[in-house]
Amino acid sequence: MKEFIVHYLEKIIPVSFLLKTEGHTTKVGEEEPRFTVTIHKMPEKKALATSTSLALGEAYMRGEIEVDKDLYEVLDLFLGHMDRFSTDRSVLKKLLFPSSSKKHQKEEVSSHYDIGNDFYRLWLDKTMSYSCAYFKKETDTLETAQIAKVDHILEKLQLKEGMSLLDIGCGWGFLLLEAAKKYNITGMGITLSTEQKKEFERRIKEAGLEGRLSVRLMDYRELSESGLQFDRVVSVGMLEHVGRDQYPLFLENVESVLKQGGLFLLHYISAQKEFPGDPWIKKYIFPGGVIPSLREIIQLLPDYHFYTLDVESLRRHYNKTLLCWRENFNAHRPEIEEKMGVEFARMWELYLASCAATFHNGVIDLHQILMSKGINNELNWIRTV
Repeated sequence: MKEFIVHYLEKIIPVSFLLKTEGHTTKVGEEEPRFTVTIHKMPEKKALATSTSLALGEAYMRGEIEVDKDLYEVLDLFLGHMDRFSTDRSVLKKLLFPSSSKKHQKEEVSSHYDIGNDFYRLWLDKTMSYSCAYFKKETDTLETAQIAKVDHILEKLQLKEGMSLLDIGCGWGFLLLEAAKKYNITGMGITLSTEQKKEFERRIKEAGLEGRLSVRLMDYRELSESGLQFDRVVSVGMLEHVGRDQYPLFLENVESVLKQGGLFLLHYISAQKEFPGDPWIKKYIFPGGVIPSLREIIQLLPDYHFYTLDVESLRRHYNKTLLCWRENFNAHRPEIEEKMGVEFARMWELYLASCAATFHNGVIDLHQILMSKGINNELNWIRTV
């Protein structure tokens, strides 16, 4: 088994390292070792053959595998080579290709976002923004960068006083709160998370914006029958939960509530190519989550009367955002371990560190697409942000 694990790890890790197992230390690779992997309990061959990320991720969660360097730094050395990972799609079919029914997707969203607002408050910033921030300066704090992200989006939407704005997947509502305060617009947010809705309603009341902002527990698929109409639509970090077979339906529903000439900004994690997702992430972090490629979304837009106006990558901004979240998370690690357990804390740090590494290596990206419904010749002529 020792010989097997050496060859297995050598195949997926392109740098030299030390492997400690069963009381022995083995150097893997020809160059100076960059880190040490200690295996307390050997993963099963069958599990490794089925899914590299599941087998190694679960072993790390249980403390059966440890590294002697910073977890992000170690992952950053080899997660750019995830194409070398084993993934048996036939065995993992139900995990990789789950149902996209309304009931199932609500359960998936709730499993992640309804862990508890108190948990998220520990490591998000005061805005309670759980999406890629926008760092105008490398020294910006996370809170400053999250405010800048919202300002960046709102400027792209070219809002004017009295306009209406829909936020699909509104989270805890910071974007709509800022839009109402800074542009004097009315707005509505929709979410599938009861915890997010409860907190957003509290913030609306606290800001004295009850007459101008509202939030509904609502599936995006209900928009086309709602009779609602908006001047602007935004969706930040929600498309990843829609599912590959549902992108046309998502765009159809957005088109149905957006006024002619209106603007839609879509902010989402993207990929270079289409793939079903990582098994470990889909089992433990984002059940049902799928990362769309940029090209598959762009090519759909004309079918729903959307004209692409601007596309921007914020990949490195998300790498920095995740590292800030991880720093905050680890600052509250004892509290999280006491409340949620050691295995949960190791799982979430692995999630934050591995995502940061995959953004850094370009495995995934973050794109903002700005589009209009039909032609709008009254927009700004030049890019202002």
